[in-house]
Amino acid sequence: MPFTLPPYTPPDFSEPRLAHAPTVVFEKVTHPGAAPENYHATSIYPEYLHIRQGEWHLLRESRMDCVVVREEGGNLAVREFRYLRPGDMVALGRRDDGEDGIFVHTKAFGFLPHATEKFAFRTRVTRETSFSIDYDKLYDLLEHERRNGFVLWVLGPAAVFDWDARQAFSALAERGYVHGMLAGNALAVHDVEGALFGTALGREIYSKRAAELGHYKHLDAINRVRTLGSIKEAIAKGIIRDGVMRTIIEKGIPYVLAGSIRDDGPLPEVIADAYAAQDSMRVLARRATTVIALATQLHAIATGNMVPSYVVTKNGSVRPVYFYSVDMSEFAVSKLANRGSLTVRSILTNVQDFMVTVERGLRRRFG
Repeated sequence: MPFTLPPYTPPDFSEPRLAHAPTVVFEKVTHPGAAPENYHATSIYPEYLHIRQGEWHLLRESRMDCVVVREEGGNLAVREFRYLRPGDMVALGRRDDGEDGIFVHTKAFGFLPHATEKFAFRTRVTRETSFSIDYDKLYDLLEHERRNGFVLWVLGPAAVFDWDARQAFSALAERGYVHGMLAGNALAVHDVEGALFGTALGREIYSKRAAELGHYKHLDAINRVRTLGSIKEAIAKGIIRDGVMRTIIEKGIPYVLAGSIRDDGPLPEVIADAYAAQDSMRVLARRATTVIALATQLHAIATGNMVPSYVVTKNGSVRPVYFYSVDMSEFAVSKLANRGSLTVRSILTNVQDFMVTVERGLRRRFG
């Protein structure tokens, strides 16, 4: 059966609590970068604001932990605190059941609630959980999204520590299953290291043997690229001949490499300013209809904070945003949910095995 998106069920605004709800109150910002008292903070769910009697507006582009600004002309914008300016009109209200003119719609797509039993084994997602059905659903979703959505991959460096995994992701990008990529300096560094020396952090990515003077390899990779000016230039000169970065750049797939305090180098394409990196990440996060985060707790949580559980399409329909977290650590995937990404789906496995399995499964199922 081909994949179909679940229907969106809007709230019933004829219910007494919504039909008789007050209109939302807005108050002016007086201090740059600070919201008025009692501001309303956005969530990952579809949110409606009661602007005039009987007129509820859905926030079209949302993200967690921001505020709602009524712009000139009446448009409602979801904005980070740091972009607030004196005179901006910010929505107020901490009650999200309509009492403050704000309704957070947590049951938009009719997902079944988790079944609860007094006595049950293996109800939590662990490494012992069966994930066969999750892979099958993911294959169908990715094939649907290849033509109809925007698949955003969030990669940790472990994604390029293995020869087969690195090849698998490149193949996924070549075949149209990658529409955007978020990562850090380390992912690109070790991918370039793999292209130049066949190593990652000084170990051969196929045999796992330690290379002579292996601790220099990633530094040599950074130095080589910085000498040439960019990864793109190293590809153009035929120095980087394979790997994730080569495929992404040659296919014209948008990407963001966000810097961190731990970075060596960094590579020229890395955005060192944390807030500039966040802004660039959000450009892609706004477009995402499916997010797959692989072995990166830091970047997964950051992306989760930017991606709501829904997106309003160009034709005005509302559809879910799917979010997968893949990691060997139960703590890592739990922390993502604990940071507010409540709709995340977790697969606990070696990320290298995951990438090879997904690429092979898609090829077998769809050719």
